[in-house]
Amino acid sequence: MSETLNKAVRSARKAKGDGHTRRAEILRAAERIFVAEGYEGATIRKIADEVGVSSTCLYMHFRDKDQILLEICTDVMEGLLAINSEISARPIDPVERVRMMLSAYMEFALENPNAYRLVFCTSSTAGSEQWRQVSNELGAQCVERFAGVVNEIAAQGRLKIGDPESVRLTVWAACHGLVSLMLTKPSHEWGRPEDMAKLLVDSLLFGLIAD
Repeated sequence: MSETLNKAVRSARKAKGDGHTRRAEILRAAERIFVAEGYEGATIRKIADEVGVSSTCLYMHFRDKDQILLEICTDVMEGLLAINSEISARPIDPVERVRMMLSAYMEFALENPNAYRLVFCTSSTAGSEQWRQVSNELGAQCVERFAGVVNEIAAQGRLKIGDPESVRLTVWAACHGLVSLMLTKPSHEWGRPEDMAKLLVDSLLFGLIAD
């Protein structure tokens, strides 16, 4: 499920393209390089070679690799925040909202494997302080949306065990664990990802929610 880094240096330079398209291409290549090489191993030269442009061209779009990492992180966290915000605001049963949020979280991870691994499966010490600050701030907003819905369930007296905080952490850890294994062990016979995700969410909620 995760993408394989092409190690061959691309000597042929690509024709100058649209700036927005080229910027997106650089970000996708950087995701692969960061995942494969780590923060320290990723260099502007490696990213430029992966895209098939010169380092000078890359510097026209990004100041340095910290800015690239910051943009990848921001895009991922803002994407998750948008999902959580939209689902949490729906006027439906909070248990169903939790189900939808967990399912959407795993679907997002599996559809964005390199970005997800980079943001959620690498050392928090990598990158700049600004990277960590943005990740923490947007992550806190995502948690706030999810925690609010879990609190609604608790307020209705529907939690079988645990308190809202421990339930929130447990279900997130379980979902993160499943998608992380799927992304880092793609050769394993996992079956259909959507089936695995549904089984996990259904099992978690069956054990936690009194209905």
